[in-house]
Amino acid sequence: MQIDSVDVQILQLLNKNARIQWKEIGEKIHMTGQAVGNRIKKMEDNGIIQAYSIVIDELKMGVSFTAFVIFFMNANTHDDLLKFIATRNEISEARRVSGDACNHLKIKVRSQEALNHLLNDLLKYGNNQLYLSIKEVKKHYNASLVTTE
Repeated sequence: MQIDSVDVQILQLLNKNARIQWKEIGEKIHMTGQAVGNRIKKMEDNGIIQAYSIVIDELKMGVSFTAFVIFFMNANTHDDLLKFIATRNEISEARRVSGDACNHLKIKVRSQEALNHLLNDLLKYGNNQLYLSIKEVKKHYNASLVTTE
């Protein structure tokens, strides 16, 4: 599906507020709410819009530790590691990367004890380097929105 500048405008407005009403989007981009809804439905059907979500203040929810783990896998444990990652809610992001490391993991936990427990469980799949987050400097969602260029 090719998207045009109107679709990009809709995506940018949804990115700022996923709960915005179609009518309000239409008012901002000079379309009817129904026309906006049709475009949104088409982008959903074509997989451009994959999900809607909320942003939670993790500190207020008691999740006070964010860590980044650079993971170096043992030989022949890749499938097992992927299964492990899929089952652990503390791992909020996992990326396979090029270079010396195999994976980068973003971990969010309530305590240092929970972090130590997860790191101990990870040891059977390989070795890691741990980096604790001190402060979040920037948080941006859907940073790679396509343009019409």
